[in-house]
Amino acid sequence: MDDLKGKVALVAGASRAAGRAIAVELGRRGATVYATGRTTRAERSEMNRPETIEETADLVTAAGGQGIAVRADHLDPPQVKSLIERIDEEQGRLDVLVNDIWGGDVYLTFGKKMWEHSLEGGLRMLRLGVETHAITSHYALPLLIRNPGGLVVEMTDGTAEHNARYRADAGFFYDLVKTSVQRMALGHSEELKPYGCTAVALTPGWLRSEAMLEAFGVTEENWREATSRVPHFVISESPTFVGRAASALAADPDVSRWNGQSLSSGQLAKIYDFTDEDGSRPDAWRYIEEVESKGKPADATGYR
Repeated sequence: MDDLKGKVALVAGASRAAGRAIAVELGRRGATVYATGRTTRAERSEMNRPETIEETADLVTAAGGQGIAVRADHLDPPQVKSLIERIDEEQGRLDVLVNDIWGGDVYLTFGKKMWEHSLEGGLRMLRLGVETHAITSHYALPLLIRNPGGLVVEMTDGTAEHNARYRADAGFFYDLVKTSVQRMALGHSEELKPYGCTAVALTPGWLRSEAMLEAFGVTEENWREATSRVPHFVISESPTFVGRAASALAADPDVSRWNGQSLSSGQLAKIYDFTDEDGSRPDAWRYIEEVESKGKPADATGYR
């Protein structure tokens, strides 16, 4: 596919997981993709993961696009300003901004009340998951609005409907980060509308990221073995699934119909007619609401 040929995307937070998959799927449609993050072949971020932005850029190019790796700490305004100036100088445009910056998993503590959670860790999560998005949008949006049709994708965890309830499972700081990002998408949608641009919030379902697979001791090839220990993992999806969701949005000439909305990979799969790598269409958030949260036995029949 080359329906994004000539388009320029910035995937901020593209080292691994959803960010990497989105970058690759945008490249598969022919886009030029700037893949940014803090983990390079020369140094790692505090996540201490082996995946790098250079690997992501290589995967984008191999898929048919042009991948460009740029190390950037999105908490540092001068670095982000320099990044956007470089994109402007090299491409003269920005058509897609994906704010997927996170990196706060190392500070996430399940099962603790707000006052029991490390304050330092909680505030770091807010900086990594909220402040980074605001800084990146501040510098990127003036370039994006030069051309009508631009798209901003704020990556989050959970649909607006699901997150309307307090995420007690993950706790105060994580809940605040992910709901704040959804509110950002709504704010962007109002401010971008007069320029003919669109902003949405997008969530994967239960994501089989590199870290998640590693935690369960499985690979993408044998991930179902993990359901013997965590039965509801049966509804999980590969990062490619949400990558295809984001790229379908980017290629949709009528994407403005989604302006300001909270979207999920499972929801968009039905509309844009794409599947996960195994040919299935996992609808995780409907499953979580109708099966897992009701205490029913794990059974993905009718949900993939």
